[in-house]
Amino acid sequence: MARKIVAGNWKMNLLRDEAFSLVAEITGMLNDEESRPVKIILFPSFIHLGAIHQLVASDARIAVGAQNCSDKASGAYTGEVSAAMLSSYGCKYVLVGHSERRQYYGEDNVLLAEKINSILHAGMRPLYCVGEQLEERKSGKHFDVVRSQLEEGIFHLSPSAFGKCILAYEPVWAIGTGLTASPAEAQEMHAFIRQRIAEKYGQEAAENTSILYGGSCNDQNARELFSLPDVDGGLIGGASLKSRSFVNIVKALP
Repeated sequence: MARKIVAGNWKMNLLRDEAFSLVAEITGMLNDEESRPVKIILFPSFIHLGAIHQLVASDARIAVGAQNCSDKASGAYTGEVSAAMLSSYGCKYVLVGHSERRQYYGEDNVLLAEKINSILHAGMRPLYCVGEQLEERKSGKHFDVVRSQLEEGIFHLSPSAFGKCILAYEPVWAIGTGLTASPAEAQEMHAFIRQRIAEKYGQEAAENTSILYGGSCNDQNARELFSLPDVDGGLIGGASLKSRSFVNIVKALP
């Protein structure tokens, strides 16, 4: 069955000492309050990756991932960071296709497919985000949008390569707005994604794929969302910057 995961996307937040303090608070609370072998992925800014990896390297519960990477392996691409560079700093995961990258930087499914290839080639695991804008949901196109994101962004992979991927559904209209998809809406889309995976790769692959919810999940709604049959955890934004809230979300995992 799919592994339950809570991932914290710190986005462009936290100075050096703030990042270190947050990690120390999270690990301390987990040691005191959570005895299960939960799976946590932290996504700090590039500049903090090496140091955060060293802080959590001995904790089997916590892995470190990057928020982005280049689709290129190396070369004259000023300001870019390759997948191989990230792997050399201890990264195990990379976020791909987050709605902010799609919206602000124009990343399309074709580019994201290349990034996924680079991540897998470097021995890491992609966490691929899909989701619709508010207008797309209102017009009834949300399933078509997510289907295209799956087919064009990640369904080119072989079954073995796809088995290394994690997915996240993030209704874009519920990110940073305080809005949250209703449990029924979240479950409906997660079930839709799992069914598309089953059609492409088979039922076993679909059941083994972790599909996280990523739309304003917090410590008030996490338990209800995580209880849904096709929600395997959360990709947490703002609440991941507060140790108490984040650990409470982790503890909400079934």
